[in-house]
Amino acid sequence: MKTIMILGASILQLPAIEKANEMGLRTVVCDMNPEAVGFNVPGVIKEVVSTIDTAGILESAKKNHIDGIMTLATDMPMQSVAVVAKELGLVGISEDTALKATNKAYMRDALKSAGVPIPMYFKVHTKDEYIKAVQAVRNEGYKVIVKPADNSGSKGINLLNVYNPESLAKAYEYSEENSRSGGLMVEEFMEGQEVSVETLAIDGEVHVIQITDKLTTGAPYFVEMGHNQPSVLPAETKNRIAEVAIAANKAIGIENGPSHTEIKITKDGPKIVELGARLGGDNITTHLVPLSTGVNMVEACIRIALGEKPDIDRKWNKGSAIRYFHQHSGVVKSIEGIEEAEKIPGIVQVSIVHDVGEEITEINNSGSRMGFVIAQRDTPEEAITTCKDALGKIKVEEI
Repeated sequence: MKTIMILGASILQLPAIEKANEMGLRTVVCDMNPEAVGFNVPGVIKEVVSTIDTAGILESAKKNHIDGIMTLATDMPMQSVAVVAKELGLVGISEDTALKATNKAYMRDALKSAGVPIPMYFKVHTKDEYIKAVQAVRNEGYKVIVKPADNSGSKGINLLNVYNPESLAKAYEYSEENSRSGGLMVEEFMEGQEVSVETLAIDGEVHVIQITDKLTTGAPYFVEMGHNQPSVLPAETKNRIAEVAIAANKAIGIENGPSHTEIKITKDGPKIVELGARLGGDNITTHLVPLSTGVNMVEACIRIALGEKPDIDRKWNKGSAIRYFHQHSGVVKSIEGIEEAEKIPGIVQVSIVHDVGEEITEINNSGSRMGFVIAQRDTPEEAITTCKDALGKIKVEEI
């Protein structure tokens, strides 16, 4: 029996933990939270250790004689994955690739060197550097977006609309407090449709599994509020998107394993927003990809990590979509209409993240969203309409 180590035991990693169990693998799960939901899966070997404690993860990996290591939908453990893979001779990304996939400054430098299309950008570490970078981007006629160099989940991102000293200082502080290293990125704000590309690399060949259309809140936080697959963009545009995503994967050195690449379709063509050397979150690869293609990317990633050949052949071409609840800040008093929404043909899931009695905020990062619906239909347009119909049945009252 082979042993897989999965870093993280939150709701994000649960699909991988359950799939590994289903595959009959010996499953070692690491998380610093002893009450994490993934630890409740029957049969898992529980290791209470932070996923970014590289030394602790390596010690646990050696103790458990693992055959593969992976994570799902989060960037934070990537360095631990890389170190363990190197030390134990397992399939995985290198430490250099892990750095380029999790630090936006290193990522931008690698993409620029490889000639992959990216926005104008500056790496800044002080407020003075930040002010100068903002002005430099403005001088080229672009809007300015500020983000942490090393965070995910839409945390710390801010589009600048007002450039007075007070507003600039507020944006700087918001991004800095969400940066683990203190480093920030000041970039050209790319205007245009946003997509993500879900890929799997096997022995150096990057395979595009699906292209996902994105719907966000827009300025200032750009939190994702919905996705659909496949993309409804023209075939020629999708071909170019795939080319750019493959080039980006190669530029940062992903030879085996997944990637989630975010791209904006600008007036100059597709440009990279960022990419992660892991499966996409927000139910994109765990739910939408299997619904639209029949490809189980979670199982594929487990098999790649174990040094096996995954099945990535498309089984069907359908439409899938997810839409998140609209909400206002307050305490959730009641949620009605869930059963009616679930009865709509094509709805495959209705989930509540923040339930009655919980305090919610306006949507300013991915963790603040209170719920979502997922649909599968023959086309992406039909799946989107089905999601909207379901949301129309759900009534949330806040106090």
